[in-house]
Amino acid sequence: MARFLFTNGVVSPPAATPPVASFLETHPGAYTTSRTHNDASFVLFWERHLRRLADSVTILYNSNPQLLFGPHCKTTPPSLPSLSSDSISLRSTIRELVNRSMKQVLPIAMEERREGEELSITALVSGNLEKLRVGDEGFDVSIYIGSYVPAVFGIRENGAFLAVVGRGRDFAAAKYSDWVRMRKSLERLRPPKGTELLLSNDGDRILEGTVSNLFVVRRKDISEAKAESMHCFEVQTAPLSGVLPGIIRQLVIEVCLSKGIPLREVAPLWSEREFWAEAFITSSLRLLQHAKTISFPSSWESLDSNSLEDITWIDKHFEDGPGMITTIIQKEVMEKAVLEGYSVSYL
Repeated sequence: MARFLFTNGVVSPPAATPPVASFLETHPGAYTTSRTHNDASFVLFWERHLRRLADSVTILYNSNPQLLFGPHCKTTPPSLPSLSSDSISLRSTIRELVNRSMKQVLPIAMEERREGEELSITALVSGNLEKLRVGDEGFDVSIYIGSYVPAVFGIRENGAFLAVVGRGRDFAAAKYSDWVRMRKSLERLRPPKGTELLLSNDGDRILEGTVSNLFVVRRKDISEAKAESMHCFEVQTAPLSGVLPGIIRQLVIEVCLSKGIPLREVAPLWSEREFWAEAFITSSLRLLQHAKTISFPSSWESLDSNSLEDITWIDKHFEDGPGMITTIIQKEVMEKAVLEGYSVSYL
């Protein structure tokens, strides 16, 4: 399928549209990525995405405007007061600007979509100083749409191979495009089978993936290796103080609370891996993907090497595919996807 990029009222020809990563690397701003579901009949958790997008704009505007406006912007623009993370007007503005652009480009992408494909949708909001100076909203909006074929959940072979290769990122509370460029330096350490790269600041506490959140299902007692009650386990994921507030991350937390699954927002410890029964990563494209292997460098200092060949790995294997807790959570998340789906006919 062709790629479509809509920016400030103009649709770029597919032949002139770069891959989404290349586009994000070269354009500052806050962004969010979702996808369609059920044969492109609705967009997953779109309202949640718009709220987080507005929150990311607020964080970047107040804390690091260069990430929103570009490297030429050295200080917070004086044209607007500090933005509030609870600003109803900002959320309304972002929602209107993004949905207005979606209405222009989504029908074009739908016409070109092949049967069996879903659409990946990335919305980027960039600061525009010139618009600020003339009293406009001060934002440019770009919508990037491509094709996506979701993996089937529950198949053992679809498990993720995860590897801890780097340290956590700054301004983790916001989803910003410059991270796409910054994380490229970690690619040199990606193992051949690596599905996703994980981050840790101290060589023990695992924070998140470069494009995902990580969850570990930990046994409360190592003697309960064959336990079948969910109360014998605790779901762990790193707290928001150092990770992105992922849309699916929040849904998993809500599911655990509603189903009575013990959950604690604490970074999983590699030193406690013998207690780990299951693990999975979440993202708005994958939703949930069970982990097949988590690899950790035998020496934390070896990550400073420029060569993958200089690193030896210790592996934690999960042999049986999606476990009991992962399967329960995935089923509930998919039910929420239907309930909170945003029909493409509304856009």
